[in-house]
Amino acid sequence: MRPVRAPSPLYRSRGRASADEPVWLFDLDNTLHDASHAIFKTIDQRMAQAVATSLGVDTETANTLRTRYWKRYGATVIGLVRHHGVRARDFLALSHDFEIAPLVHGETGLAARFRQFPGRKILLTNAPEDYAREVLRALGILQCFDGLWAIEHMTLQGRMRPKPSLALMRQVLARLKVPAGQVTLVEDTLGNLKSARQAGMRTVYLYHPGTPFSTLRHGRDLYVDTRINALWPLLIRRRGHGTPGNRGRA
Repeated sequence: MRPVRAPSPLYRSRGRASADEPVWLFDLDNTLHDASHAIFKTIDQRMAQAVATSLGVDTETANTLRTRYWKRYGATVIGLVRHHGVRARDFLALSHDFEIAPLVHGETGLAARFRQFPGRKILLTNAPEDYAREVLRALGILQCFDGLWAIEHMTLQGRMRPKPSLALMRQVLARLKVPAGQVTLVEDTLGNLKSARQAGMRTVYLYHPGTPFSTLRHGRDLYVDTRINALWPLLIRRRGHGTPGNRGRA
């Protein structure tokens, strides 16, 4: 695993988006690829091992802490940093130190559709940057993105504030320097979409049965503009045709 780079969310700049150019924020796991197909199982195993190694505890205790901190903070690493003094950089490298590409499972034709999809595309993920880059590279869409905002970049006033932090959503908008209504978050987790809507963004809910708590919801929440069951219905749209602002269903 390469060392984690210093926070630098925008790795390719094309200047400020034009007044009519849509800006798309894409989540990663269970949005751009089917992480539940294989990769989540490996991450869970590596995460538990990393917790056990970092804290010197047994596997059962490690799994308990991993789940507790994920539910409370949205990321296990935050609980380890706050309560145990673990270095985030070290833990993220240790917990994602595995061969990623063979486990990535994306939709057929994803890269071709992404290259034709209009607008600025930014990745917004609670995953580590190196892992995110490897997944995008395996999907063949890394160069389609104008920016990458990973958990290392989600720091406010010295503390990590990943999704669903409303403060994070506002920070992202401030960095993008575009009106909130020009930005759409595409995401499989409803809590993150709710924060995006509170910040004024548009929202697309990509339903994935493997996402925690997704099967507990029926219908569509008021903060969801569009619900889809796969990426391709969104990616084959063209500007001005079926955009999320019309509250359509794909």
